[in-house]
Amino acid sequence: MGFPDRIERTVHIDRPLDRVWEAITTAEGLGTWFGNSAEIDLRVGGTAKLTWTSGDAAQLRIERIEPKTVFGYTWGINGLPDGDLRRTYVEFTLAEHSDGTTVTVVESGFAQLEPAEHSHAYEGNTGGWASELDELVAYLRA
Repeated sequence: MGFPDRIERTVHIDRPLDRVWEAITTAEGLGTWFGNSAEIDLRVGGTAKLTWTSGDAAQLRIERIEPKTVFGYTWGINGLPDGDLRRTYVEFTLAEHSDGTTVTVVESGFAQLEPAEHSHAYEGNTGGWASELDELVAYLRA
């Protein structure tokens, strides 16, 4: 039996699509709810860097942009050493509704990991996405 390869979370936010898109694709948005600061070059092949006051940082490579619909990137895997070339793919999909926006986040690529690596990365990111989406909702409602 193989390991789970993907994490999927969906949240409905009572905010307009434009506002939600800005929250996930701008330095101001990402640097508020997802990190403590951010830089982003919003184009396919561009990069984004998230930093936290703890000293942690994440480097993202933007892989897919469909304005106001899909934002996808790859990033290093939680728990692997710096320089490890394995990455997971994260994709945000937005859908507009009369009462707000639905955001679905899918992170895939965990099946490439060895058992100990998989356990650490998959469990950590499963909990991480639950808390990060709560922070996204709080940021947009503030």
